[in-house]
Amino acid sequence: MAITDDLVKFEQQLGTLVTRYEQYFIGLEKREPLPLLNEVENLVRHISNYTIRNTMYKHKYSMLVARFNTYREHWTRIVRLIDEGKYSRNRFISDLHQRQRKADTLPQPEPYSGIPQRRIDNEDFEGIYRQYLDARRSCNLPVEKISREILLAGIEKKKPLLAQKLGSDDLVYRVVIQNGSPKIKASVRKG
Repeated sequence: MAITDDLVKFEQQLGTLVTRYEQYFIGLEKREPLPLLNEVENLVRHISNYTIRNTMYKHKYSMLVARFNTYREHWTRIVRLIDEGKYSRNRFISDLHQRQRKADTLPQPEPYSGIPQRRIDNEDFEGIYRQYLDARRSCNLPVEKISREILLAGIEKKKPLLAQKLGSDDLVYRVVIQNGSPKIKASVRKG
């Protein structure tokens, strides 16, 4: 075979190998593509036996070998992380599966079947709205996109779950700052 054919074959096989390793890392391939890796390594050794006189082919070969070596180090590092259980994609997938299993075993909340919900008083809401905007300003957060309707819709949306959780639909709201962002907290009205 001529050097040009070997270089073309090397470049094609390297592209295929990169694709197969990526598929292995995301879980599409079940096994590491070691036979193809060995085939590419043998091709590199075979081409290294040539005396390449053409500068263009010599440069192309050295660039392909450098790319192959870089990929091989990357693959070795990721395989080691997978073996140690520290590879982030694997941890993400396993965490996702654990959360799904937990969600399947947890009892689902039943819909609230108490007294019909009371809407929040207009006077109470105006105070909460102003406090919320002031808290956002104090945390250097934008307030331009916060409208009364959006805030009221958010409170009304969460009210049934809160009423079920707290055991009453007579709730009072307050604004608190937690971890550098304002939150609206609800509690049962006393007295």
